[in-house]
Amino acid sequence: MAPQQKGKQGTKGAKQIVEENKTTLAFYRNMAIGCAAPALLLGFLVFEVTKTSVFMHILALLILGSSYQFMAFMSKAKYSESGALVDSGNDLNMEGGIAENVKDLIILTSGTLLLALISNYFWLVLLLAPIRAGWMLWGSVIQPWLSQRNAQDENPEVDEKKQKKWSERCAA
Repeated sequence: MAPQQKGKQGTKGAKQIVEENKTTLAFYRNMAIGCAAPALLLGFLVFEVTKTSVFMHILALLILGSSYQFMAFMSKAKYSESGALVDSGNDLNMEGGIAENVKDLIILTSGTLLLALISNYFWLVLLLAPIRAGWMLWGSVIQPWLSQRNAQDENPEVDEKKQKKWSERCAA
């Protein structure tokens, strides 16, 4: 094998992406089941069952299930009729991708399920997900849009000066 250059990451092949996606999906599926099953069993057999705990367990299961299904959908590989790999799907292990945020959501929900066995106040940890989503929305959409509007408000003054200079040059 040829040595890789420092600072530059090698590209992955389509088959490698498919195999890594399978192992990533298996890991997060096992994490979700491994946290949800004991939390449900202990929560309903040992501790007091309330409307709040039932609702929060259902909400956590919906989050885990939908997150896993979303990752499975976005990483689904496409094969031709002859069995050749046509499209490897999205790479779930890509840094900065949406799958990274979905994996964080699975980790947060799984941890919350286990922490809620200690106290029902730990259900409030799930509020970190919409707070993070709002923060990401602010940083990537709202703030750049606002700063762009401010920059456009300042640019017409500069454009007027440039137009005056241009008209003076054209007249001369």
